[in-house]
Amino acid sequence: QVQLVESGGGLVQTGGSLRLSCAASGSIFSINAMGWYRQAPGKQRELVATITRAASTNYADSVKGRFTISRDNAKNTVYLQMDSLKPEDAAVYYCSAEVFRSRAHYYANNNLHAWGQGTLVTVSS
Repeated sequence: QVQLVESGGGLVQTGGSLRLSCAASGSIFSINAMGWYRQAPGKQRELVATITRAASTNYADSVKGRFTISRDNAKNTVYLQMDSLKPEDAAVYYCSAEVFRSRAHYYANNNLHAWGQGTLVTVSS
């Protein structure tokens, strides 16, 4: 079993900042890519940012220059620093991780795509 637990969501005013955290635990040998996605009411889940184990990052155009993704491999944790928040950033934010549960899974390139339960970000105008 692998669990991802997010924290750090909340209510913030337009222009404000929040920092989300997501810690992975359970049967983990190694974690490949980690990422953040979001889903606003009535919309599909969309990619926000991803980061590889080597810290190569990718961002949605809508958040470039405002959000920063980072990770601590020793803690199996990924972060999302969100600055200059806009009302359109309001959504439930989900973290994801590509988890290798054992050495055998790692060498077979057999990873589990795990998801957190989501944390709500509300941006008031």
